[in-house]
Amino acid sequence: MGYLRNCWYVVSWSQDLAIGQPFGTVVIDEPVVVYRKQDGELVAFEDRCLHRFAPLSAGRCEGDRLRCMYHGLLFEPDGSIAEIPGQEQVPDQARLRRYPVAEKHSWVWVWMGDPAQADEKLIPPAVGYDNPDFVLGHGQIDYAAEARLVCDNLLDLSHLSFVHIDSFGAGDEWAGRVPKYTRRERSIRVERWMQADINARTQASEPMDRYQVYDFYLPGIFLMTGGNFPLGTGEKLGFAEPDLDDAISGVTFTSQAVSPTGPRTARYFFNWGPHRRHGDEAFRDQLMVLAGKAFAEDKAMIESQQTIIDFDPGRNPVPIKADKGVILYNRMLNAMLAEEEGATAEVASHGWAGQPVEAE
Repeated sequence: MGYLRNCWYVVSWSQDLAIGQPFGTVVIDEPVVVYRKQDGELVAFEDRCLHRFAPLSAGRCEGDRLRCMYHGLLFEPDGSIAEIPGQEQVPDQARLRRYPVAEKHSWVWVWMGDPAQADEKLIPPAVGYDNPDFVLGHGQIDYAAEARLVCDNLLDLSHLSFVHIDSFGAGDEWAGRVPKYTRRERSIRVERWMQADINARTQASEPMDRYQVYDFYLPGIFLMTGGNFPLGTGEKLGFAEPDLDDAISGVTFTSQAVSPTGPRTARYFFNWGPHRRHGDEAFRDQLMVLAGKAFAEDKAMIESQQTIIDFDPGRNPVPIKADKGVILYNRMLNAMLAEEEGATAEVASHGWAGQPVEAE
C-alpha cells in the first residue's frame, strides 16, 4: 500500500516542541526534523544533512538557524546553507527539503506532498486539549503495526464488545447494533444510537438513550462525540442526529490521529474528556484511566494481528456486515491515491491485497 502525500499528518503535541530544541520523527517512512524559531514559528525539514546525511535532529539551534553537529553546516530556516566551516563559498542551489508545517488543535501537522497544494483548511476540525469548552487529557502510543490496521480498528467499533470487556465494557448488544454510515468528501461519518444504555464511561448510572457519532477523516483522523438523552429520545427523533446541547449528561469529545511512520509502525495521538457542563477533572481522569487500559488492549490485539498477517500478507479476509466503514475507507483512500499518482483506471472497490472485498 502506498502513502497518501497531499494531506496533513500529526507529528507531535504542540507543547512538546520547545524553542531551540530540534525534534526528529519519521512520517510515511521519511525522516523529518521540526524546530521552533525564536518567535515560536515552526520549521520542518527533511532530517538529513546535505553533506554526509547525518540527522539534523541531533543538531543545535543557533537563533533561527539549525546547525548539523557532524561537520558543522549551518542552515537557514528556508533550507539554504548559511555557513560551511572552513569554506567561504557555499553552493547556492544546495537546499534542504522543507515541508509545510502548521500548528492547530494542540497538534503539529506536516504536509508531506506538493507544497503548492498545502491548505490549512484541509486540517480536520479536531478539539485541542487546551479548548476551554472541554476538560481533556491526552497521550500517545507507538504501534509495531501498519497504520491501516489502527485505522481499521477505529472504523469498526463493534470490537468494543470483545476486545474491551474489561475496560469500556460494551455489551453484546453494542456489536449487534449496526451504525449509520455516511460518505463525505474526505471523511466517513458513523452514527449509533444505543437505547437504555448504562455505562460508567458515558456517565450514565440509570438507563438512558446514548447517541454517539464520529467522523473519520482520511487518512487517519478520528473525531468522536456523544451524549446521553432521556429514554425514548432516539425513537422519537427517528434515530436521527440530535442536538447535543439537549443532552442531559455524558457529553465528551475525543480527537485521535494515526500517523504512519514506516511500513510496520505507526504513532497514535489521542485526547479525551467531558464538556465542562458535563464533567470535571475527576471525570476526565476517570476517562483517561479507561482509555489507557482500552488502548493497551487495542495495541496487544493489533500488533498480534500484524504478526499473523505477515505470515501471508496477500491473503484476503472474509468480509462481514460490520466491515462497511473499513470498505468505504479503503475505497476512498484507494481513489485518492490513484488521483495523486495520476491514474485514470477505475478504482477497484476491494482496495488492495489484504483488505476485505465487499460482502454481497
